[in-house]
Amino acid sequence: MIPITSQIDLLQLASGDNLSIQVYKFIGKQPGKKVYIQSNLHGSEIVGNAVIHQLIEFLRELDEDRITGEIWLVPVCNPLGTNQRSHFFSSGRFNSYDGRDWNRIFWDYEKDCEDLATFVKTQKNLGIKEVRKNFLEKQKAAFAKQLERIQKPSSVPYRDRYRYQLQSLCLDADFVIDIHSSSNQGIDYLYCFHGREESAKYFLLEYGILMTEYDGNAFDEAFMKPWLALEKQLTKLGKAIKFDLEAWTLELGSGMQMNPESVEVGVRGIKNYLAYKGILTLAEYSVNYPASTEIQLVRRDRIKNYYAIAGGMIQKRVPLKTSVKAGDRLYQLLSFNKSGDLPTAIDICAETDGLVFDISTNQSVNQGEYVLGILNFEL
Repeated sequence: MIPITSQIDLLQLASGDNLSIQVYKFIGKQPGKKVYIQSNLHGSEIVGNAVIHQLIEFLRELDEDRITGEIWLVPVCNPLGTNQRSHFFSSGRFNSYDGRDWNRIFWDYEKDCEDLATFVKTQKNLGIKEVRKNFLEKQKAAFAKQLERIQKPSSVPYRDRYRYQLQSLCLDADFVIDIHSSSNQGIDYLYCFHGREESAKYFLLEYGILMTEYDGNAFDEAFMKPWLALEKQLTKLGKAIKFDLEAWTLELGSGMQMNPESVEVGVRGIKNYLAYKGILTLAEYSVNYPASTEIQLVRRDRIKNYYAIAGGMIQKRVPLKTSVKAGDRLYQLLSFNKSGDLPTAIDICAETDGLVFDISTNQSVNQGEYVLGILNFEL
């Protein structure tokens, strides 16, 4: 089937040129859920662009009766960050104008919804569909005020204008998938919200991070946090509801690299997840996949990051996906000085057991700079 494409202007440059994003919409023969998938929010994290390209090619070959609902895809969702360069390196994680992380700028409705407890009391005797419809209408009304601010003569910083455009595409979605990569070198994994652990395994990934705390500023958090808060308030009133709404951040491979294995993992997992959710009818994808692919989830507060205890050069570092025990050497720091002493080689050892899931690209570090991260699966 042929997608419906639309272009959304984001930013007019001083030169008169415009930066924009393009949306690809695949609308199924039967109405149903809406899926929103984007990539490249951080400019150097490009694996998701290949994932979305392959998904577009795949969906183009499907008949419309094999899609139920809608699938919206946005590759290169941050053209300003994507085009950002320093020498040979693509950075694009931070807005070069104000220093803000592009994935820490989003509007969180829960912070604006001062009357949530009052609203919940009016919904106690309604069905789940009615509650969801009413709450979404409240979100949309509050979201419209963001546009009012943008259109005032005083206007707003570009980050506010940008976030409005992205969030307007997914505010009414059922499932949101934001594809990232490590800023350094990383394995393939996902971020999972509490209460959505069952769905996480359908992405067919080995590892995931279970969100324990979040402030709502990240893209997936901004989508899910209001609904999780609503579920919590309803439960307090004795009306336990879990909405069929989910948001995921997939972390696929390494920044500035188009790793074929990570692309394949991402495409396969998203197809399987959409089949599980009933969006795609795919005979070759079964929700009854082998139990051996069960995902291991670790709480976010069980991540242990290691920072350089001194300045120097990293050598003999353990590779990605290495399982380590407490006391094992993680890396050796070759440390130099200006005090007349000989250089020293310092062994840095693991404080706990775990799995090495992320390592720095640069092996020259100043004191206090990030070196690697470990997932600790102990409770």
